[in-house]
Amino acid sequence: MQIIVMPRVSEGTSVSVYVAEIHKYLKTQKLPHQLHDMGTLVEGKTSELWALAKKLHELPFKKGIKRVYTITHIDDRRDKKVSLGDKVKSVQKKLRRP
Repeated sequence: MQIIVMPRVSEGTSVSVYVAEIHKYLKTQKLPHQLHDMGTLVEGKTSELWALAKKLHELPFKKGIKRVYTITHIDDRRDKKVSLGDKVKSVQKKLRRP
């Protein structure tokens, strides 16, 4: 799942303090995850990912934010096991072909 949790801050433009809180919480979970410039990737079963998305969406509210915009993308592939980074590795492999 890719998840983007965007607290709508009323002063300033930085949301990194809220993103840091989200990643502190993610470290307490057993799901592989990876921060990138525009969001976070999390690997897990669909039911786990939906529950996690709900929890992550609520975290900025607990820090006093009044509005949060969250986007999720779930790629639910059931024909074979894939992990974080597999898609990138596949593209990189094709780029190395003559």
